Amino acid sequence: MALRTNGTAGYGPGQTEDEDMQMGPWQILLIAIVVLVLFGRGKIAGMMGEFGKGITAFKKGVSDGKEEIEKASAEVAKDVTPTEKDKV
Repeated sequence: MALRTNGTAGYGPGQTEDEDMQMGPWQILLIAIVVLVLFGRGKIAGMMGEFGKGITAFKKGVSDGKEEIEKASAEVAKDVTPTEKDKV
C-alpha cells in the first residue's frame, strides 16, 4: 500500500491491495541468493537431507500408529462369543 503526499493511503491506477503484496520472480531469486550466501551450498544440502529424514520418520510414525489402532480394534472385535460362565 502506498502513502500519498497528503498522508492518505492509496493505490496506483489498476493496483489493488493483493497486487501490492505479491512476490515476483526477481524477489524470490534475490531471497534465494541471500540464503545461499548466508548458509552456503553444503549447509543447505544438509538441512534438506535432515528435512527429508524428518518427513520419512513422520510418515513411519503415522503408519505405525494406524497399525496399532487397527490391531487394538481387531483384538476387541475378535472374541465376542460368550463363555460358559456367560451362558444362561
